[in-house]
Amino acid sequence: MSVNEDSTGVLLAARRRLISPSLTLSYRQPLHIVRGTMQYLFDQTGRRYLDGYNNVPHVGHCHPEVVSAATKQMALLNTNTRYLHETLEQYAESLTSTLPEPLRMCFFVNSGSEANELALRLARVHTQSTDLIVLNGAYHGNTTTLTHISPYKADGLESGRPSWVHIVALPDVYRGEHKSDDPRAGEKYAQPVGECIAQLESQRKGLCGYIAESCPSVGGQLLFPEGYLAAVYAKVRGAGGVCIADEVQTAYGRLGEYFYGFEQQRVVPDIVVLGKPIGNGYPIGAVVTTAEIARSFDNGQEFFSTFGGSTVSCTVGAAVLEIVNQDRLQTHAKKVGSHLLAGLRSLIDRYSLIGDVRGSGFFLGVELVRNRDTLEPAAQEATDVVNRMRDTGVLIGTDGPFHNVLKIRPPMPFNAEDADALVTCLDDALARSEIS
Repeated sequence: MSVNEDSTGVLLAARRRLISPSLTLSYRQPLHIVRGTMQYLFDQTGRRYLDGYNNVPHVGHCHPEVVSAATKQMALLNTNTRYLHETLEQYAESLTSTLPEPLRMCFFVNSGSEANELALRLARVHTQSTDLIVLNGAYHGNTTTLTHISPYKADGLESGRPSWVHIVALPDVYRGEHKSDDPRAGEKYAQPVGECIAQLESQRKGLCGYIAESCPSVGGQLLFPEGYLAAVYAKVRGAGGVCIADEVQTAYGRLGEYFYGFEQQRVVPDIVVLGKPIGNGYPIGAVVTTAEIARSFDNGQEFFSTFGGSTVSCTVGAAVLEIVNQDRLQTHAKKVGSHLLAGLRSLIDRYSLIGDVRGSGFFLGVELVRNRDTLEPAAQEATDVVNRMRDTGVLIGTDGPFHNVLKIRPPMPFNAEDADALVTCLDDALARSEIS
């Protein structure tokens, strides 16, 4: 056994002794990662891995401009929002300029979970109601409240789902009731939202709002059918509710065609939630809402986050946004993502295991099934493919309600050569799956 292998074994033993087993590791043979740069990760032996699914380092692992901005500001001042400092207002100005009117009021926190918690508080205060509509298969964060509104996690809770949480069908045009060839699929998937609202009204209950990832990620890397959010938002607003767009996975040009996922649906939310990618790995989250909702929240009870909106976090956030714009990463994601999507789709006719290939830009999913007619999920096969690709040096993951969707969400510097390498690696892994 080599020194490097031995060090990994020591780390695993220490982790089992010190870290809860509920915090899981990726891959059957866990990776000991010691360094990252842009779209690549390196293990303790120096071996390079192509990162095909870590969307947190949005502009690239350890991007030198982000690192430089953070260290310079940290050496100068790192303090909170009780003091005036230019970085807060300048970052808020830059951030809101990427969003449509009337989304102009910012709150800064430390994570997507905190941002979704705050969004829910804003909606409740503004509407004076509690009942919330969520999508089946959704995930919005790791707090107690957010776990309750995340069916992806809440289904396993012993305490059950609170009565104020109302789940409607996930608009999945591959696996769901209404398919992609139905031009009215979006409208039909919105109908359960209207039915839920009608039931609440019959019980004399008000509606707090509706929350959804603009493109469901853990739900299976899905894009909503055309017209879905427009129909939903109209129903929710008609009932006095607030529309919340969770953009933690899809913001800042990841979809290629759009800077934010909700733009694909041609709607404007009342509250937008942003998280981890906007800080490129530095802990930061943001909530952007309307002046009207912000006024409702300004009710005498101060909102304060010790680290949210700090000089360092705002400096990092501004640097990430500047890189996205100056390097034209949205255009890059559109071009390379289209190339990657075409490469993935070229495998469909060769492997019956592939049921669907979907997505946009660098937000892509490959759903594996054992039978294209019954759509029996191929969860074990998906796990095997991901582990075979890991052994070859390409990292992707699995997601979806049945854990059978290969998720591909690389850092934005991911290039055409990387895309070809990923497709070749997937091709090989699928071929080995069919042999075995």
